[in-house]
Amino acid sequence: MTFGPAFTEDGMLFRLWAPLHESVSLKIEGTDPRPMQAAEDGWHRCTVPNAHAGMRYRFVLPDGLEIPDPASRFQPQDVHGPSEVVDLSYRWKTSDWTGRPWEEMVVYEMHIGCFTPEGTFEAAIERLDHLRELGVTALQIMPVSEFPGRYSWGYDGVLPYAPDSSYGRPEDFMALVDAAHQRGISVFLDVVYNHFGPDGNYIPSYAPLFTDHHKTPWGHGINYDGDGSQMIREFVIENAIYWITEFRLDGFRFDAVHAIKDDSDEHLLHELARRVRAAAVDRHIHLIVENEENDSDLLKRDEKGAATLFTAQWNDDVHHVLHITATGETFGYYADYAGDAGKLGRALAEGFVFQGEHMPYRGGNRGRPSAHLPPTAFISFIQNHDQIGNRALGDRVIASSPAEAVQAVIAVYLLAPEIPMLFMGEEWGAAEPFPFFCDFDEGLNEKVRKGRREELSRLPGFDADDLLDPTAPSTFAAAKLDWSKRASSEILDFYKMLLDLRHRKIVPLLKGVTSGNAVYRSTGNAIAVDWSLAEGRHLHLRANLGDEAAALDSQQQDDETIFHLGGRDGGDLAPWAVIWSLSQA
Repeated sequence: MTFGPAFTEDGMLFRLWAPLHESVSLKIEGTDPRPMQAAEDGWHRCTVPNAHAGMRYRFVLPDGLEIPDPASRFQPQDVHGPSEVVDLSYRWKTSDWTGRPWEEMVVYEMHIGCFTPEGTFEAAIERLDHLRELGVTALQIMPVSEFPGRYSWGYDGVLPYAPDSSYGRPEDFMALVDAAHQRGISVFLDVVYNHFGPDGNYIPSYAPLFTDHHKTPWGHGINYDGDGSQMIREFVIENAIYWITEFRLDGFRFDAVHAIKDDSDEHLLHELARRVRAAAVDRHIHLIVENEENDSDLLKRDEKGAATLFTAQWNDDVHHVLHITATGETFGYYADYAGDAGKLGRALAEGFVFQGEHMPYRGGNRGRPSAHLPPTAFISFIQNHDQIGNRALGDRVIASSPAEAVQAVIAVYLLAPEIPMLFMGEEWGAAEPFPFFCDFDEGLNEKVRKGRREELSRLPGFDADDLLDPTAPSTFAAAKLDWSKRASSEILDFYKMLLDLRHRKIVPLLKGVTSGNAVYRSTGNAIAVDWSLAEGRHLHLRANLGDEAAALDSQQQDDETIFHLGGRDGGDLAPWAVIWSLSQA
């Protein structure tokens, strides 16, 4: 690794890329600052004999400002405190783990701080058996990089190499990954390379982190293509490689890649995907994007159907049509997805609803053609942190929607050939909200309160009178899962049954599927979708997602029905009926 402290034969090498200063000092706790050796390339280095793990240190700039290491491995006293030298030589119990193929994924999104009452890596280990028994094969952990304060969603991180100290030590995170692998569960990490948080980011004081050539929703873009950008790019790419190699993660979810601006010959995203995959060629590495632009070029496949850049994308389009189906909400951006079931049919068969068409809410065209991509290039869900958290109350509306509608959309998305993703607690119908929360100083807290009120004014579920204070400890506390309610859940067995069916009947037919090959048709609230999968098999969905019986062609006599919810009312599909079947070509 280019960044961060490193053990050498002569002692501990400390280094800082600070091209904006001619001199920098190293201050180890309990000692006086010592000058670092400056080089023409902007690096400042200092080797300390007899250094050891546990040693705490800062860098001191010429004006006296003391800063943490931007590549700190651990921050025991939060973002403004000293960095700690960590020995990452963890003894892995699963050193032979090579990961799981993508088609086997059932993803479970979690926030470490809210997943358990304790909110730690160690406590999460105790709940892994529940996830294995449920049928989950991958954790997707919301960002853990060191953020300011006691609680955060994680998207305000400023020290990307350091797991947040509120969750535990780096060794604890490694233990969580190891324990997941012992249970056959992959681990993905949500990472943020489009901006840094507003508190505790010292990098601009000594390096050209930002550029005024690009704008993002958070201000100036990160400097991935201007003067001094080579080291900024390296800092981010090596961070991803660090997580993959040192923590043996199985992949990433890259936050808001549409906000990563780069005019270089090789876009940062392309270089990132290429080098991360090259760092672990003997393992299954899966790279997921969140992309508001629905740019299907990022998901392209080679002639064998393998992802050349990114494995899959969170598919908001599927979420929106399923959300409307279950809740009846059609305001905000949901209005563009309302209408008959044809939009759901298109999302299931082709990936994106908007493939270049005009989207009124955005005020412009959205998306690119996606029907040529295999269904596994898309991740489907009925809840995630954004869609819950970007409501005034952070309420899980699925939990309070009509039971027959909720069961129908669950049966659709868990058995569809797209990769399903659950949000923590969903499997037992958890009703705990997941509102946005953060913990800054009072000046920034007030800006966040104002900003959230303005941002949410056009989003579903907004009510200016009921908006929660995102900075209040009670808002964070309300988001913690209540595991005692799992025992009385009436829907948990339904999830287990569907996921078991998925692993037995659907997953074996996804391997080697290289393109879309799906068709759909709709009549009112009824849809029929047919997929051509592996082994010459066809998967069929017939569903009526409404309160009235609907006419729709029936399955063929030789089709194998693998699941049905409800059935037919004479020749019509009964209300909220969902039928899945398989046939041989």
